[in-house]
Amino acid sequence: MAGRNAVKTAAQSTKKSTKTGGAKAGIARTSGPRGKRAELAAERAAEILRLLHEQYGDARCALDHNSAWELLVATILSAQCTDVRVNMVTPKLFATYPTPEAMAAAPIEALETLIRTTGFYHNKAKSIQGAGRVIDQHFGGRVPQTMDELLRVPGAARKTANVVLGVAFGKAEGVVVDTHVFRITRRLGLARGETPQKVEQELMQVIPRERWIGFSHELIHHGRAVCEARKPKCSQCMLEPLCTAKDKTWRS
Repeated sequence: MAGRNAVKTAAQSTKKSTKTGGAKAGIARTSGPRGKRAELAAERAAEILRLLHEQYGDARCALDHNSAWELLVATILSAQCTDVRVNMVTPKLFATYPTPEAMAAAPIEALETLIRTTGFYHNKAKSIQGAGRVIDQHFGGRVPQTMDELLRVPGAARKTANVVLGVAFGKAEGVVVDTHVFRITRRLGLARGETPQKVEQELMQVIPRERWIGFSHELIHHGRAVCEARKPKCSQCMLEPLCTAKDKTWRS
C-alpha cells in the first residue's frame, strides 16, 4: 500500500507542477529538441523565401488592370481560368462597361457574351454585375480597402480580396492561396492544410507579414515556370535541395 501511495503522490505532484509551472515548462521546451526543430524549420523557411525572391523578385500580378476595380473584376474572372485568357477578354469588357455603375446596369446577356470564354460565364456575369451594384450603391463607386468590406462584394471571396488588397492597395491582410501556392507550399512542407483557407492560416504563421504579398507572386511564377502540377521540373528547381515532396521527378 505504501508503494501505491508513493506512486499516487508522485503522479499528483507531477500533474500539479504541469499546471502551475506552464511558463517554466514552455521555456524548457524552446531550449530542448522541439525548440531546435522549430529553429531549423524557421531557418529553412527563411532560405526558401530568400531563394524565391532572388529568382522572382520582380514578379508582379499577371492580370492586366488600370485600377482596383479592373483588378477586382479580372480576379473574379480568373477563377478556373488562365490569366492569359482573362487578359484577352477584359480590354473589350472594360471599354464597354468601364465603371462599377456601368457594369451594374449592363444587360446580363451582354456580359455573358463578353466573358464567355473564361468559363462558368453565367455565374461570373452575375458576380461582376453584383460587384458593380454593391460598390456603386454602398461604397460610392470605389473598391473598399478592408477585408470585411470586400467580402461583402459579390464574387470576392478571401483569395480575391487578398489579391485586390495586396496588389491595388499594398495591404497585407493575408496570403493569396491559388492553385500554385496551395500545391507548392504543401510540397515544400510549409503547410499541410487540406483547404486553401487552412493553408493560408498556416502560411501566415511561418511567412513574415512584410513578405505575404511578394511571396504569393513569386510562388505563382515558380509554379508556372518550374513546379508544375503533373511533371515538376525538379532538376531545374533552386528549391529542390529543400524539398521533400513525394512526387519529385529528380533528386540531388
